[in-house]
Amino acid sequence: MLLTATDAGQIALEFLLADWNILDEYRDWFTIFNSRLTGQSWYIVELGIEGFPDKWYIQVYDTGECDPNYNFVSPINGAEGFVDLSHLPEILAEVLVAERKSR
Repeated sequence: MLLTATDAGQIALEFLLADWNILDEYRDWFTIFNSRLTGQSWYIVELGIEGFPDKWYIQVYDTGECDPNYNFVSPINGAEGFVDLSHLPEILAEVLVAERKSR
C-alpha cells in the first residue's frame, strides 16, 4: 500500500471540496474523523464538520482515486433546513441542507 491513512484523508477532503465546489478558504471547517484501511487496496475516510452529526464516508483507492459514490449520513432530516446551521458560512450550510435532503 503506497498511501497512508493521512494521505487518504487528505485525498478524500480534496475530493469533497472539489465535488461541491467549496473554496479552499473553508477547508478548516472540515475534520477528518477517521481513515481506516479496508482490505488491501482502499481506505474508508470519515469526514465531517466539527460539532455537527453529519458525516461523509469516502472510499479512497490505493491509486489515489476516490469512489464518486460516497455515502452521507445524518440523523437530521432535510426538511429541518437551516435550523442548526446559522453560524456556518452560507456555502457549507447549503451543502449540508442539500445532502440532508438527498438521503
